[in-house]
Amino acid sequence: MARRRWFVMKQGKIFWFKSDVVTPDSVPRGVIDVNKCLSIKGAEDTINKANAFEISTQSESMFFIADSDKEKEDWINAIGRAIVKHSRSLLDHDRPDYTNS
Repeated sequence: MARRRWFVMKQGKIFWFKSDVVTPDSVPRGVIDVNKCLSIKGAEDTINKANAFEISTQSESMFFIADSDKEKEDWINAIGRAIVKHSRSLLDHDRPDYTNS
């Protein structure tokens, strides 16, 4: 039986809450660091549920079910962009500076 949770993505982290009313005083029940996410993809075939998607880290795969196909696509796009942004900043950081001798 899936438990209903509400998710907020902010500053490279995905926070989850038990209630849909999130205020500045709300305490997240958990947090997923987007920097640790390797991939996000649709998972409807994997778990046989509509609007499902999967976030993979090095140690685990987490499955989520959105309320609609559009919401699923929005999450996949948003988290996918955050993953790409993070990996790109890592590449920029590691790139040698060829102009200095």
